[in-house]
Amino acid sequence: MLRKVLMCAVLCLLGVAFYTHAETTPLWQPVKDEVYLQEVGYKIPTEEPVLSVAVLDERAYVGMKGGLYQVLDNARLEFLEGSPKAPVEHLIAANGALYVFTPKALHRYADGKWTELAKGKYNDACAHVGGVIVSTPRSLYLVQGDTLETWGEAPKDFGEIQQIASYAETIYCLSDDQLFTFDGRDFVTKKVVEYGDLPSKELKDLVPLGSRLIVGTQKGLGVLRGTAATQLFGANGLPVEEVATLARGFDHDIWMGTKEGAVRIIFDPEHNHDYHYFFAARWLPNNVVNEISCASHTVYVATNGGVGIIDYEPYTLQKKAAYYERFMDEWGLRRGAFVHRLCKDGEADTWIREISDNDIGWGTHYWAAQAFKYAATGDEQARKNAVAGFNAMKWSEEITPIDGFPARSIWANGETGYRVKDGSGGLPAEWHDTPDGKWAWKADTSSDETDAQYYYAYVFYNLVANDKEKAQVREHIDRMTSHIIDHGYTLQDLDGKPTVWGHWDPEYFNGKGRPHQGLKGLEALTYMRVAYAITGDEKYNTEFQRCLDWGYLKKVIWQKLTFKLNVFHSDDRLAFYMFYTLLQCEKDPYLRSHYMRSLERSYEIERIESLPWFNFIYGALTGNDCETLQAARYLRESPLDLETYKFDHSGRSDLNTPKGYVPYCYVERPFSPRESGLWRWNFSMGKMSGPEYGPEIIEPSGWLDAYWMARYYGMILPPETDDPELLTVPKRDMQFGTVPYDGPPMPNVLED
Repeated sequence: MLRKVLMCAVLCLLGVAFYTHAETTPLWQPVKDEVYLQEVGYKIPTEEPVLSVAVLDERAYVGMKGGLYQVLDNARLEFLEGSPKAPVEHLIAANGALYVFTPKALHRYADGKWTELAKGKYNDACAHVGGVIVSTPRSLYLVQGDTLETWGEAPKDFGEIQQIASYAETIYCLSDDQLFTFDGRDFVTKKVVEYGDLPSKELKDLVPLGSRLIVGTQKGLGVLRGTAATQLFGANGLPVEEVATLARGFDHDIWMGTKEGAVRIIFDPEHNHDYHYFFAARWLPNNVVNEISCASHTVYVATNGGVGIIDYEPYTLQKKAAYYERFMDEWGLRRGAFVHRLCKDGEADTWIREISDNDIGWGTHYWAAQAFKYAATGDEQARKNAVAGFNAMKWSEEITPIDGFPARSIWANGETGYRVKDGSGGLPAEWHDTPDGKWAWKADTSSDETDAQYYYAYVFYNLVANDKEKAQVREHIDRMTSHIIDHGYTLQDLDGKPTVWGHWDPEYFNGKGRPHQGLKGLEALTYMRVAYAITGDEKYNTEFQRCLDWGYLKKVIWQKLTFKLNVFHSDDRLAFYMFYTLLQCEKDPYLRSHYMRSLERSYEIERIESLPWFNFIYGALTGNDCETLQAARYLRESPLDLETYKFDHSGRSDLNTPKGYVPYCYVERPFSPRESGLWRWNFSMGKMSGPEYGPEIIEPSGWLDAYWMARYYGMILPPETDDPELLTVPKRDMQFGTVPYDGPPMPNVLED
């Protein structure tokens, strides 16, 4: 135990040394890994619309044209025996009973018994001062035992009652265009709203929330406090303004149903309300919401295509990291040390593992996550995973017959999976078999792979590697960097020619590669600096000076391209790989000033999207405020379901740019991963619609890289709880997605 404590202390000191040019006291604020509620989604599709839903004693009941059903295990519907065999248009749970509204009668279900309270058309009910009130378009009734007692009849010049709610110990009635009250004796319309106005004259629903009465309208929400009304629109953060139905939530919140999904609104005392948007196909079977009802931690959404169920479970970010690790096992995303996404086989309608164009590059995020985890916690399994990652990366160079030339990806001949057929620039993929026929490796390697390799080599070398492994890192970096130099600053393929994107030579820099001069210059300078830092070979200082003489430094500041109507995060990701390593190796103040201006410019353009990996790298390198709260929120709002679903935000009402940010290219505002999904770091969270391909299962490596990086630097603190149910998830013998890897064992080149 003492050894672990001492090791963690040493690693923490190493972490402080990792940003020696940052402020002594960082300006970023560490975020506590507090327990939060994580959404878990389920869907029960139906062939006909679900008209109504209510929760009684934590059991959800739904009404359809065919009658009343109960929800079992969040997975299926079962007809409730003894219930009315008639369309169930509306359901209300009040004072321990379920009120069931059919076209011709009002029924009550309580303690397993059914009572027909009255025949005729009734439309709403609510709990009120210890009793229950029921309404028709013209009257209010008290429930007295097994009968209804007339309580009040609205004058003919009042609108027809559509909904009722109990607020301030008074019944508030809503007609199509009027809000009025009944106090037990009189109906009143005057000065119900004395100050301010409701957003629209077209009224839809109402629900009380403590000191507030929330009124849904055709054009937004009205918030009534006493007799004063304020308004909530898209400009305030409301994703959809047209309200169909409202429901009380479970934690200072309300739920709003619309024709475009459901919205959870958490009311904040400082009026910084939080809006969570849920829609088909990720969360709901259909976007047309008819009713919503909430249990103590579960929300049931009745839609035209079935029931959407959103369960809220207590989580910490550390537990979420453990969940994602288990997800990769259970869904077949692992393949030796590699991790992969899954794509859908359209003909068989099954998931299949994709052996892609950049497996080595994408793998570095997972391997770096394990390195940061080991450095932050001393976890020995994380160290094994990090070593396995470096082994795979080193093997990617040794598997090719060209010294220093790494493969893009590696395939085991005969394994179950999909080997991509496309290569760079629309060219066919270049797969080459090894002499023994066991493996195939993908050529035409690009800067995507080399950037990723320098990033992970540096992280592994500094945080994980022992003396033997450090020597192997030095050898690997020396071979790869020497290849680039010896071939005129290019990656030279089997045909003796440079690959499509493996160019850092002056001819390319000043010719075809002119639009990418900033990134290419940054890469070349980083390769030489990292090679010198790891190997100590003076030739790399000489080559670094050559890159300066070629004018590469002058272009670095402007490496982030903004003139396109596109946010090309693939290049941004590569640049931040380079920033992370170069700024830790560079000591020269003049050179650092160029790199820092480039980083500041690039981060400012990225900042609006709150992508955690970018935020944490910026904070680690500078010590500046890196919006850790926003980054942690992104991590928390990332869904547990890693399938990609179609989304379209273009019709939303809340497309205004957040205060304090400047929109760049097409990014007017970021969208939560709850709404757009969890993606790799080459995806823009400002996209209005997507995905372009799919469906896919995205591997969570980038999320893990960001989280454990933040834990290592202290930007996210360890959870304060010792409850194992809040720190990890149990192992399960379950298999989803695709079959586990069934190819031969991958060689251990570190032991050869």
